Amino acid sequence: MRILIVDDVPDNIRVLSRILGDEGYQISMANNGRQALRVAAASTPDLILLDVMMPELDGHGTLSALKADPQLASIPVIFITALDDAEDETRGLNLGAVDYITKPFNDAVVRARVKTHLELKRQRDLLAQLSNLDGLTGIPNRRTFDARLLEEWRRESRCGKTLALIMIDVDHFKAFNDSQGHQAGDDCLRRIAATLSNKLQRAEDFVARYGGEEFVCLLPGVEREGLALVAEQLRAAVEALQIPHGASATSPWVTISLGAALCQPSPDQPPGSLIDAADAQLYTAKTRGRNRVCLSSE
Repeated sequence: MRILIVDDVPDNIRVLSRILGDEGYQISMANNGRQALRVAAASTPDLILLDVMMPELDGHGTLSALKADPQLASIPVIFITALDDAEDETRGLNLGAVDYITKPFNDAVVRARVKTHLELKRQRDLLAQLSNLDGLTGIPNRRTFDARLLEEWRRESRCGKTLALIMIDVDHFKAFNDSQGHQAGDDCLRRIAATLSNKLQRAEDFVARYGGEEFVCLLPGVEREGLALVAEQLRAAVEALQIPHGASATSPWVTISLGAALCQPSPDQPPGSLIDAADAQLYTAKTRGRNRVCLSSE
């Protein structure tokens, strides 16, 4: 795990680096508050040890700046200080510091407090990760998709790039559950989720379980031809699993229907307009016989 040490006294940085370096942590350093903010933004440390008394931007000001940045606000900060004042400590804790370490440093105390707060952060990160995943399939859930869509919509609005969305529905899934049982249905959804995830090759592409037997994919920066190609690859990959579906009126195997839409996001339009457009194409794919891709003409 990575720790950022911020102190305007080089000897303090050396001592803390020695104490914590022996524990196997990756150490980053900064000698003032402004540099600390730049280093934190570039490396996103797991914990920051922050000196209170520094020139220009002191520890309190640095912590306030960290908390104001959504990308850095969750990083735990331990103040390091020679001050022994309850009022000063209360101020730091109210600003969001998780603990204090006083100078001169006690090696055992430094190690224990750092270990405690890194473990607490690890547990928080794990809980946050689990809350963002669908419990059945292990891919991102609807809440994560909603946040990602908003994030991508704003990004593409600024950059002037396109954003594509594919809505996916498993064909005749109720009949599959009725004929083969819900355990087989759960396994079917897990296999489809894994297949969709594996087929999306670009790091920026995103797949989530939308709900029930529905999935959704976000593809930033693609053109219409690329979107059509990806959607057809997803359809073919699920059909190639050859999961038997004797109750399907479409195929002897489990298949999917896909509705795809592409747009240039704008601050004047809601992100939900892209969902509506893809959902309309999904409806068309179902009415035309399922196991097919329908793509918006826009």
